[in-house]
Amino acid sequence: MTHRRFIVALALLAPASAAAQTPAATRAATPASADRKAVERAALDYIEGFYEGDSVKLARAVRPEVVKYGFFHKRGETAYTGEPMTYAEFFSYAKSVRDNKRQAPATAPKKVEVLDVLDQTAAVKVTAFWGTDYMHLARYDGRWMIVHVLWQTPVPGAARASR
Repeated sequence: MTHRRFIVALALLAPASAAAQTPAATRAATPASADRKAVERAALDYIEGFYEGDSVKLARAVRPEVVKYGFFHKRGETAYTGEPMTYAEFFSYAKSVRDNKRQAPATAPKKVEVLDVLDQTAAVKVTAFWGTDYMHLARYDGRWMIVHVLWQTPVPGAARASR
């Protein structure tokens, strides 16, 4: 009879236990739209920082310990060349854009695809005039910031419209 009471008690507790777990599981499965918008905003600040030469937007979106690495074709070569970009170089580039008044035109591609948002990390794909960037973001003191970027120039021969 003790065994039967145990099974009955277990059967009664199981639904309550499952109900208690559902809200947390739902939160994890469907990130808040505010987080998604904040991740998108960080990615847009990154693109606009480079396009406009806006170091404030870059500082707001990118962690100082960022790791950025990209692949491009040198003029006249078919093989990709890889090159890192340091945090300081983000700001040098922005200053150059600003000082030389070489802001990107309003028609330049500026596409952000939020691939995934969890409670602490996120992944984004960005399409810009220079090519495609895959970024990892993390939440620091409530703010979403870019910590990793891997990019490449457009695939040779790819139609401009597909970017």
